[in-house]
Amino acid sequence: QVHLMESGADLVQAGGSLRLSCEASVSIFEFNSMGWYRQTPGNQRELVASVALSGAPNSMMDRFTISRDNAKNTVYLQMNNLKPEDTGVYYCYARILSRTYWGQGTQVTVAS
Repeated sequence: QVHLMESGADLVQAGGSLRLSCEASVSIFEFNSMGWYRQTPGNQRELVASVALSGAPNSMMDRFTISRDNAKNTVYLQMNNLKPEDTGVYYCYARILSRTYWGQGTQVTVAS
C-alpha cells in the first residue's frame, strides 16, 4: 500500500517562502514520476511541478522548485516569493504507469 505524507504547509506573508515535503511509504524508485498539484479557490486542480524517475524536474512556475531525496523517499517543493493567489490546497502525487496515488492535501495560506 502506497501512502504519501505531506508536511510543511503554513500561513505565510506575501513575499515569504515555504518548503513542502512529501514522504512516500515505499521507495520512490517505484514511481515513474512524483510531484505536486494544487487547487486554489474557484479553480480546478492544476499541476505545479513534477520530477520523473530520471530525475528531470519540471516546474510550471519560476518561483517554485521541485527536488527529490531518494534516500529519504521524499520529494520537496520549494516555493519562493509567495503571493496571495498561491493560497490553496497542495496535493502530492506519485504515479506508477497509469495509476496515481495522492496525499491527503495540505493547506497553504499566503496573507497579503
